Amino acid sequence: MEYTFAPAGMSGSDAAKVGHALQQRLDSLIDLTLTLKHIHWNLVGPGFIGVHELMDVQVVGTRLFVDAIAERIATLGGTPQGVPGGLVSRRTWDDYSVGRDVVAAHLGALDRVYDGVVADHRRVIDTVGSLDPVSEDLLIGQAGKLEQYQWLIRAHLQNTSGELSTAGAESEEDAAAKASAAG
Repeated sequence: MEYTFAPAGMSGSDAAKVGHALQQRLDSLIDLTLTLKHIHWNLVGPGFIGVHELMDVQVVGTRLFVDAIAERIATLGGTPQGVPGGLVSRRTWDDYSVGRDVVAAHLGALDRVYDGVVADHRRVIDTVGSLDPVSEDLLIGQAGKLEQYQWLIRAHLQNTSGELSTAGAESEEDAAAKASAAG
């Protein structure tokens, strides 16, 4: 992706480095938005309505993150890429693995998804921090909100001692099975 200009006080090469890192976050957040809608449509069982509605709240939030990151890429002089084929060709993770299933299974798997999204956001914060404090600030705010979204998911997976039913899960499928067995 070519960068045609950079904000005042920032080199073109730094703008391009930050823009490429932001594109990774854009891809991840577009994928997260679609995953949350998939979960919203495929939940069944006890606790359905509350989690069904929670997914919509999180979809709205992640869509706002997507827009903010895309606009930041454009501000840096880049061209944000949001078409499905490009997203699929660039991503480094597998599709969400749970279809129609009980609430607990989806929440267990979604907790693992958030582990990856939040960890990658934090990694990119470290990458862009020394190059662009504006992008760093944007990502820090989003990371805080993503962590809150994960906390809301984990509240459904905890017992009164704070232990997660998915502790030790190695994959989405494993987390979904552990959460279903506990729930």
